[in-house]
Amino acid sequence: MAVKPIDISFVYILETQMRVGILARHAASFFVYLSLASAQPNQATTPTPPSDTAELKQEIEQVEALMPTLPDRGAALFLLAHDYARMGNTAEALSSLKQCIQLEEGFDPEGDPAFEPLRSAREFQELVERVHGRYPAVHHAHVAFSVKEKDLIPEGLAVDRKSSRLYMGSLNLRKIVKITTSGDVSDFVRAGQYKLGPICGLKVDGGDASLWANTCPDNGVGAELLHFDRTGRLTERFSPPTSGQHLFNDLVLRGKDEIYLTDSLANRVYRFDHKSHRFSEVRLARGIYYPNGIALSDDGNLLYVADAFGILQINLRDGNTQEVDSGRSNTISGADGLYWYRNSLIAIQNSLGSSRVAQFRLSPDGLRVTAVITLEYRSPLVALPTTGAIHGSMFYFMSNTQVDNFKDNKIVDPAKLESVRISVVQLQH
Repeated sequence: MAVKPIDISFVYILETQMRVGILARHAASFFVYLSLASAQPNQATTPTPPSDTAELKQEIEQVEALMPTLPDRGAALFLLAHDYARMGNTAEALSSLKQCIQLEEGFDPEGDPAFEPLRSAREFQELVERVHGRYPAVHHAHVAFSVKEKDLIPEGLAVDRKSSRLYMGSLNLRKIVKITTSGDVSDFVRAGQYKLGPICGLKVDGGDASLWANTCPDNGVGAELLHFDRTGRLTERFSPPTSGQHLFNDLVLRGKDEIYLTDSLANRVYRFDHKSHRFSEVRLARGIYYPNGIALSDDGNLLYVADAFGILQINLRDGNTQEVDSGRSNTISGADGLYWYRNSLIAIQNSLGSSRVAQFRLSPDGLRVTAVITLEYRSPLVALPTTGAIHGSMFYFMSNTQVDNFKDNKIVDPAKLESVRISVVQLQH
């Protein structure tokens, strides 16, 4: 990166999301919804401060210092409100929320359990009503497949366009399953095989039907780029190019010999050369913060990288980097999954409070959002989505990854586990 990013630590929510004290994993990406004490906003007793108070204070200072330069003020305000609520500072949380909601970008505090202490406050209820009036629920998707293996805690999803087979990675069991068009589920890579780390991003090479995968360890140790042949045999594995913490998140393939991937803990985007087996850092116009979703235009010339505060476009022909303009009353921040489709970007945004699947139509140069189509919002099918895959004009995505029930590489409450639902929605031309 041209500018070394400040070390912002997102509170672990859903892949909602991040590990306290570091920009942790999947997003699920951008805040894991940790339940807070049920203290009321004006309660006399002072609630016990959370164990990560020092990290939260540091993050608040950093975000406030960055506010004048950030592409999306709403995303920063929502993060500040979340952190203040976590610390029990309900007055500051409400103040930041008011400023955020006034921008009318689509942030919905009702979907974030961090705001539990504010729910009885009239001001909070009025803010939620305002958001829901401006952004009503949208339900266009339906369940395509149900995977009965409840303890997968999936993160990555990919499709083989020739066979129409889906591949889904597991954070908990550290394996990859395949799903046929008839819904049959079987192991592509077994649990314990090859001693893999938690599986995040997946992509199928359309040429030889091989599968590339990223591993995303929460502690930043042992991240790898993996290559499997069409039978599931591990043929290659590559470690990060530098020391320090690394979390390989999502990836795209450009031809046969180029792979671009996001490193959410190192705050970097890498280009991997398959011929030389070398990683090189992609230089960007600004520092990025928890880079996650990544997409490539059909012609292979435009790379899009999503982070906590927006989406960057990198022109791979000349290396020029520019911020994508979201337009007024809209946010393109917090895209866990990001995909290119007919000069538009498909995004799974799970850091808005209530998650949504959205399609952003772009200007001819791909630098400005010209229209927003909400595909799924405030429905049971976006309970905890992370990533998806496009097949034809259909978008498949995981509806209930349950990453909020997974912490320190363990299932928190096995009794709450349920079958994984993969939903599908028609994209707009």
